[in-house]
Amino acid sequence: MSMAPQELEKSASKYAAAAIKADSQGAIGMAITDYQNASETLMKLIRLYPTSTLNKIYMQGYKKYQERIKALRETRGADIEPVVDPNASPDEQRKSLARTQPHKDEGDLEDLLMKEKPDVKWSEVIGLDDAKGALRESIVYPSKRPDLFPLGWPRGMLLYGPPGTGKTMLAAATANELDGYFINVDAASMMSKWLGEAEKNVSKLFKMARKYNEREGKPVILFIDEVDSLLGDRNSEVGGEIRAKNQFLSELDGVNGKGKDTMMYVIGATNKPWSLDEPFLRRFQKRIYVSLPNQEARQKLFKQYTEPLKKSSRFNLITIARQFDGYSASDIKDVCQGAQLLVVNELFKSLNYHEPINGEIAQDPREITMADFKDIKAKRKPSVSIENIRAYHKWSEAFGAL
Repeated sequence: MSMAPQELEKSASKYAAAAIKADSQGAIGMAITDYQNASETLMKLIRLYPTSTLNKIYMQGYKKYQERIKALRETRGADIEPVVDPNASPDEQRKSLARTQPHKDEGDLEDLLMKEKPDVKWSEVIGLDDAKGALRESIVYPSKRPDLFPLGWPRGMLLYGPPGTGKTMLAAATANELDGYFINVDAASMMSKWLGEAEKNVSKLFKMARKYNEREGKPVILFIDEVDSLLGDRNSEVGGEIRAKNQFLSELDGVNGKGKDTMMYVIGATNKPWSLDEPFLRRFQKRIYVSLPNQEARQKLFKQYTEPLKKSSRFNLITIARQFDGYSASDIKDVCQGAQLLVVNELFKSLNYHEPINGEIAQDPREITMADFKDIKAKRKPSVSIENIRAYHKWSEAFGAL
C-alpha cells in the first residue's frame, strides 16, 4: 500500500533536514545517506503521481540533492553513487549500481566513526540519575575494573523515552569517560537500499566496530538512533528487511556471546519502544526509560540555558521550572532561546530598522523578565502529550529493565 503524497513529502523533508544537519557538522557519510533518501522519496512521488503540479518542484529538489551528493563525494575523493531509475526493474537497478560503483567498502560507514571522544560530560546531562547510573555500572565500571565482574556485564542497552530528553547525550557522555571509540549511526540510514542492501550495511557496521575493538583493544560503543526503524514489527515486511533484522539479531547475539572481557557495546535509542519486535528486547539486557525532567532537573536546565542571558533581578528559577512542568530538555532550551529572541526582536524594532543593517548595534537588549516566559509559554506547548507519557509508563511496567 503506497503512502499518501503528504506522508511522502513529510518523509522527504525529514531526510533533507537530517542531511543538512549532518552536512553542517561534517558527517559526510550520514549527509550523503540522507540526501539520497530524500532523493529517493522525491523520485517516488514523481513516479506515483506523474500528473501532479508539484512534480517540477520535486525534480528541482532532487537535482539539488544530487548536486550536493556529488560535491560531497568529490570532497571525499569517492565516486558518485546515484539514485537509480525508479522505473527500472530490480535487476536493472542492481546492474546500474554495479556499473557506477563496482567496489563497495566501508568508506561510508567510516564517516560515522567519531575518532575523538564526544565532548559531552556527565555534568552536562541534567537529571536522569537512574539512566546515568545504569550506563555507568554496565559500561564505565567494567572498563575500569573488569576483575570485579566475574559473571560479565550487559552489552546491549536500550534507551527509550520521549524525543528531546537526552538519549544521545547519555550515550555520548558514557563514551566520553572511556578511552575508546563512539560510533553513531541512524538505523534508517542502514536500511537505505541506495547505499547497498541493508543486510550488508548491518554486517559492515558490526565488522567495523569489531575491528576497532579487537585491533586496538579499546572499548567501542555502537550507538544506533531510531532503532525501531530497524527492529520494528516484522509482520508486514519484505524479504530484504527481514534479512536485515535477522542479521542484526545475529550480530547482537555475537556481541553478547563474546568473552566476558569484551568491551564492545550496542546502545539503541527509540522514541517508540512499543513498535519494537519483542524477540529483540531480551538482547537489550538493560532497557532504560529516559524520562522528562522533574522539577529539580528543570531548575538546573533553566539555570544552564539562561546563564549567558541578562535577566531581571526578580527572575526566579523555582517558579519558572514549576511553570514548565511537562516540557522536555530540548523544549526548555527552545523556550530560553525564545526569550532571547523576544528581547532582541524588541531591540531591533525599537530602533526602527526597516532596511538591511550595515554596521554594529551599540544598544543592548533589555533584561528578560518572568512575564516574557509567561508569554512564551502561552505560545509554545510541550512537545510530548500526556497520552504519550502514559504510554511510556505502561510500556515500562511491562518491559522496563533498569
